[in-house]
Amino acid sequence: MSLNIFWFIPTFGDSRYIGSSEGARGTDSEYIKQIGVAADNLGFDGVLIPTGRLCEDPWIVATSLLAVTKKLKFLVALRPGLLQPSLAARMTATLDRLSNGRVAINLVAGGDKTELEGDGLYQDSKERYEAAGEFFDLWREILKAGVEKNVVNYDGKYYKTTDAKLLFPTVQQPYPPLFFGGSSDEARELAAQKVDLYITWGEKPEDVKAKIEDVKQRALKYGRTIRFGIRLHVIVRETEEKAWEAAEELISKLDDETINAAHEVLRKRESVGQKRMADLTQGGKARSREELEISPNLWAGIGLAREGCATALVGNPQIVVERIKEYADMGIDTFVFSGYPHLEEAYRFAELVFPLLPDKLKNKFSGLEQSGPFGGVLSEKTH
Repeated sequence: MSLNIFWFIPTFGDSRYIGSSEGARGTDSEYIKQIGVAADNLGFDGVLIPTGRLCEDPWIVATSLLAVTKKLKFLVALRPGLLQPSLAARMTATLDRLSNGRVAINLVAGGDKTELEGDGLYQDSKERYEAAGEFFDLWREILKAGVEKNVVNYDGKYYKTTDAKLLFPTVQQPYPPLFFGGSSDEARELAAQKVDLYITWGEKPEDVKAKIEDVKQRALKYGRTIRFGIRLHVIVRETEEKAWEAAEELISKLDDETINAAHEVLRKRESVGQKRMADLTQGGKARSREELEISPNLWAGIGLAREGCATALVGNPQIVVERIKEYADMGIDTFVFSGYPHLEEAYRFAELVFPLLPDKLKNKFSGLEQSGPFGGVLSEKTH
């Protein structure tokens, strides 16, 4: 099984330290392009561009990267309910056409009541997933209709359309890949019915395996098979000792006040997945490596102050690859990684890990291949 390795565009800002303004970087257009170009040149398959009010708009960010990248795919986060499915279908088709088929969609149902209501979405969890299911169906049917030159009529509980058309079809047919994640029962059932790839945040391997098997069995009820992915941070260094030193350095500016404030907000979230992430840090009470290393080389320290994905693979290149293979053996073929700061860590990951991955990835890793001397070092070959 070949692996797809994605990186992450931190459109909410970047930093050398979690929970501190020291060493922080604003995410402007040039910095976004630096990370995108680096990921493209280094051989990453794509980048995840997140959504939410903490983030810059993912569609505009993706558009800004079209002209400066060649092969990089854009996993663009889309929140059902903020757009009509017909408009989302046109936006998807346009981005897919302008990128020549380099788009995938990550649908995010959302689990923050305050943010959702701030965006004008007043639905409970059950209604939100029902509406998301209709959104998936109508979005997909409009994209397929663009390929088949048909019209779409739809009369659902949440969406209705008459003679919807898509005049400019996607390059990827019948539609770009559809990613979706969620830990709740409703989310897993929706994934089993609708999506192409189910993605989970990093948890203990046994918990990830149980989740995959559950979604797989649910999908079989509908006569479907789906792919699986995982979202993780990564801290890789030449030695395991240096990697753990880097992990401790990342959270070295955190104080109890910042951690408690973050978890006070997280406790209000409806998201089951977010609750599972918070539990990995004992609700923000864990502090030592022994408490935060929840499984060999799987560290939850980032979750002390960051929402979303809380865990990182920590270790030397051989150990990180070993952990990647453990997840791959469960059926995961897509990995979405990130690291702080994201520009430097993209290079570290590519330099240290890519050469140890399967040949398909190794052969793509052309950004650092060089036939001449490195760093101006003299030798008999140079003179």
